[in-house]
Amino acid sequence: MRTAYDLALAYLPAFRNKFSRHDYTLAQLFACLVLREHMKLTYRRVVALLNDNDWCQRIGMARVPSTATLCRAFDHLIGPRNLHDALDVLIEAAKRAGLTGDTLAIDSTLYDTHHFTRHYEYRRSKHAGGDKTIILQRKSETMKRMPKLAVGSDTRSHLVTGMITHTGGRSDAPDFHWLMIDAWCRCKPKVVLADAGYDSAKNHKLARERMGIRSWIKAKVGRPTHKPATDRHRRYMQRKLKGSQRGKPYGQRAQAETTISMIKRNLGGHLRARTQVGREMEMMFKVVVHNVMIV
Repeated sequence: MRTAYDLALAYLPAFRNKFSRHDYTLAQLFACLVLREHMKLTYRRVVALLNDNDWCQRIGMARVPSTATLCRAFDHLIGPRNLHDALDVLIEAAKRAGLTGDTLAIDSTLYDTHHFTRHYEYRRSKHAGGDKTIILQRKSETMKRMPKLAVGSDTRSHLVTGMITHTGGRSDAPDFHWLMIDAWCRCKPKVVLADAGYDSAKNHKLARERMGIRSWIKAKVGRPTHKPATDRHRRYMQRKLKGSQRGKPYGQRAQAETTISMIKRNLGGHLRARTQVGREMEMMFKVVVHNVMIV
């Protein structure tokens, strides 16, 4: 909570405007919201937790904020601009501490829109019954509404340096461009690793020719064939990434999956928001809280 408070002091103003009541600073409210997300609590439970200890007094709060205050603060503080500013401050602090490396690993994941166990999901699919075509159609409609988070993480520290969010299980390849730009603004990686979902000649040209970054992406997109790829970068990938990559630089690509696993295990794999914008903001907030926990 103290780390989140110090982080917010670096980029947030003291108050929203000069006419606000000035009972709490924005940095104090942000620290309470980070605690709520970190411990996966509701507004009522986090207020009860803060009433049982002196954590609020340690960051200069005279009293514990109400649930309505925290709810309004979430709507104001958890936005794209504020969250990207928080990520900038966190990565800059990590670079000064020597935590970051020069390798970026990229991967994406889908979030559940409701909380239920994997056992329940398995039993529901097993006993669905009915026509298989209807079941697959329902699954496809569900995928179109699933929130998706794509992250670029540092392989040394598992800090997320770039992120984008959207809705629907579309192809990963178009996300590569925006992830690289977002990560490049915070740190200058020399190597980027991604799975076959990001395979594209356009992505290799962006990384290798325009940004000077060595890209390693398995060339497996498209119809299976024994012919070499038409693009020279993809042909190079077919030669160099053939067979097992254990102990080789590309083997570090799994660190992106480790980062996603850390976020889901520590902060939950489901979202509470019910609107598309709210879900995307909640996924971005989880990434910021993940970085706060590491720093």
